[in-house]
Amino acid sequence: MSNAVSGLPVGRGLLYLIVAGAAWGTAGAAASLVYLTSDMGPVALSFWRCALGLLLLLAVRSLSRRPRTAAPEPRGRRALRAGATGIGLAVFQTAYFAAVSATGLAVATVVTLGAGPVLIALGARLALGERLGRGGLAAVAGALAGLVVLVLGGGGTTVDPWGVLLALVSAAGYSAMTLLTRWWGRGGAVDSSGTTVGAFAVTSLVLLPFAAFEGLVPHTDAPGVLLCLLAYVASVPTALAYGLYFAGAAVVRSATVSVIMLLEPVSAAVLAVALLGERLTVATLAGTLLMLGSVAGLAVGEARGARAGKGEPAAVPA
Repeated sequence: MSNAVSGLPVGRGLLYLIVAGAAWGTAGAAASLVYLTSDMGPVALSFWRCALGLLLLLAVRSLSRRPRTAAPEPRGRRALRAGATGIGLAVFQTAYFAAVSATGLAVATVVTLGAGPVLIALGARLALGERLGRGGLAAVAGALAGLVVLVLGGGGTTVDPWGVLLALVSAAGYSAMTLLTRWWGRGGAVDSSGTTVGAFAVTSLVLLPFAAFEGLVPHTDAPGVLLCLLAYVASVPTALAYGLYFAGAAVVRSATVSVIMLLEPVSAAVLAVALLGERLTVATLAGTLLMLGSVAGLAVGEARGARAGKGEPAAVPA
């Protein structure tokens, strides 16, 4: 199941995205601990997350020897890709944090992650010619229903129009980042590691003035704990997860990418129950099962489509 354009097998791309989505889900718990141990603000945390993740990626690239298999990509194209994905990432993260502050975590999560698959499906159909089909549409609908049940099942939410607007802006940034990554992946061989490094560099520069205004250096009574938390946030849900995300998103259909990344709230919910002592509710269980079923269905469909593209027999989708 290999993709002839980028060289990365589609099956491996799906695995990369699943791991990335699960890793993203641990960032919220780590961020909560950062807020408990210091007075660091969300924009400053986002800046340090990207800046430290950038340093880690640069260190890994300097230690790895990658054989050159194709002509180097033109510098202008690399700069354009890094700038576009970096700005999309900055809008996605910053608008989401602002939405959480304005309307709460539950509503911001539902609007951002719920609008993302819809915007991406429309953009992929119009710009990339990617069609979901009836089975894909059913999977997206099931995933969105599971997201609503999982996040809003506990009730007690407050909707603020400004917060909803910010969440939609965040979803637009995420959608643009995903669609551009897929478009460039179809247009020629892409260095996903280079894409991640460039995006983090641009995002760090964009966030720096806002983080400086908020306060770059936090006050804390536990500097060792804070440094460990920042190191984790920069490494696992950032450098590792985004590296896998950009690699997988280049070879997997955009709508499938957006649904697989809904594993983030599933991972966060499992972590909250297993490690943070939160109660397992019927809504949590039902939403998790709905979303996992939708992700599994789309992943199987993507793998069948890849086999069919190679001339292998593929089952007819229901």
